[in-house]
Amino acid sequence: MQKSVFTNIKKFSLFGGVLLILFLAGCSGNGSTTHSTGWFHDIFVDSFSSLIKNIAALFNDNYGLSIIIITICIRLIIMPFMIKQTKNSMQVQDKMKAIKPEMEEIQAKYKDKKDPESQKKLQQEMMQLYQKHNFNPLASFGGCLPLLIQFPFLIGFYYAIRQTPEIATHSFLWFNLGETDFVMVAIAVLVYFVQYKVSQIGLDPKMKKQMSLIGLISPIMIGIISLNTLAALPLYWTVGGIIVIIQTLISKRIYLAHKREQG
Repeated sequence: MQKSVFTNIKKFSLFGGVLLILFLAGCSGNGSTTHSTGWFHDIFVDSFSSLIKNIAALFNDNYGLSIIIITICIRLIIMPFMIKQTKNSMQVQDKMKAIKPEMEEIQAKYKDKKDPESQKKLQQEMMQLYQKHNFNPLASFGGCLPLLIQFPFLIGFYYAIRQTPEIATHSFLWFNLGETDFVMVAIAVLVYFVQYKVSQIGLDPKMKKQMSLIGLISPIMIGIISLNTLAALPLYWTVGGIIVIIQTLISKRIYLAHKREQG
């Protein structure tokens, strides 16, 4: 169980690190138009900025619609990786549930034995348990790959929105894309909270409790960032968050249906 908790903490720490980057960028001002240089900027930021303007031009300079279209496209492109990540995570959770009683017995057996020999025996029995159930405790780290794949696209698009000055001069629906809009902030926070709740579906109750505080960090930070930046960004996060919610629900349903067929 300890390894499972450790793995999940590392995943959330990785996600938290990206949120921290976005937080620092969000605090630098409302839609900075300062352009940096480098391969990442040239490949991702400049490309996305041009794409935003070109798609907006097709819809009578509708930059809000352009952001929505590109966000949907990005999420559809990385969806197979995210579905694989969800499936991998659920497989690890099921394996952990299956071996949890035996694991706790082994841990209780060596609870008060801290000498090197006892600890060695503990590790040996744990390895035998993993082999018995064909479980690789490091398998869950494979779920980090989809996260790494999506970061350049999501962060690149984030900075493209910030560094495309034309966005700030247009409106979408009821709000100005270049100004803070409290309704959009509230919607973005709500969507990310729902996303967090959906991600907990199927988790062990103890695991839910352990991850409750960490899971709330995401909507809180999104709210803080959105209050200090142009409304185009919470629009982007809202659309992306809704797609992730749908994607997660579909992934979990497919996995559970497949599991029922096998069982």
